[in-house]
Amino acid sequence: MNHLRILFMGTPEFAAHHLKVLHERGAHIVAVITAPDKPAGRGQKLKPSAVKEMALELSIPVMQPEKLKNPDFLEELKSYRPDLQIVVAFRMLPEVVWNLPPKGTFNLHASLLPQYRGAAPINWAVINGEKETGVTTFFLNHDIDTGNIIMQEKVAIAPNDNAGDVHDRLMEAGAVLVVKTVEAIAANTVQEIPQNTNESTLLKPAPKIFKEDGRLDWNQSAASIHNKIRGLSPFPGAWTELIEPGKEAIALKIFSTSLLDEIETLQPGAVYCDHKSVLKVGTKDRPLLIHELQLAGKKRMKTEDFLRGYKWQPEAYFK
Repeated sequence: MNHLRILFMGTPEFAAHHLKVLHERGAHIVAVITAPDKPAGRGQKLKPSAVKEMALELSIPVMQPEKLKNPDFLEELKSYRPDLQIVVAFRMLPEVVWNLPPKGTFNLHASLLPQYRGAAPINWAVINGEKETGVTTFFLNHDIDTGNIIMQEKVAIAPNDNAGDVHDRLMEAGAVLVVKTVEAIAANTVQEIPQNTNESTLLKPAPKIFKEDGRLDWNQSAASIHNKIRGLSPFPGAWTELIEPGKEAIALKIFSTSLLDEIETLQPGAVYCDHKSVLKVGTKDRPLLIHELQLAGKKRMKTEDFLRGYKWQPEAYFK
């Protein structure tokens, strides 16, 4: 596959790992496109993306366009004469970009398409309690995540995996699949498969997650709440409000829970605390045991550490 001139596009750590593996396997990556540096931290210093850091480490030229239709950027892009473009966790491309190389542009998506099209496929698969997900490579076309499938690889989701666990597993599987896809394209052995979206197929979407999406509803079943907490951990985090008499409500993130096999003795949102290591909250059907949480303005910590430094009020509850 080293005879193909490849242009790689991506931004976060997930994409950086794919870039590294492609380089290690001998892919001829002529340039990288990634997001512009962004202010970060207390000092708001400009921080490069994980893909830019990896590209510089591998001595690969980097482009960071603000606008993908900018004429100067397009001229620079054409100057690299890419045979193939690879997209992993990047933004939507205009046709003038994805239609440029003769071998096309393919994307690595972190789901088994056509399921979980959208910006947050890993989170939603866990939130919905799926037992498996996977990675898909597909050629880009005019509509997001709808192009012909090239290859897929399934990945199991264990009952207590969180989104971070699944992210790391998909990152490894995705890198292997991207290499296989490039090898197949180089060998002209690709057999494209149209995505099956007939009327009998119930498609589950994966839209971008906003803050309010992370709010917990204690009137739901314990399993649904547990899955939502897993699906939003470690980021952005599921949250609730801690209500104490005479005090303002304060946001509380919950990162890890387990289901308890006991008859429900707590009303939804009601909390039992032993002031040492146990914090249980009532749901629609049975309690959830909280293992890790974070009070607004504080660090994420285990329940026992939290209770060591926080005086829990008997009347406190979650809303």
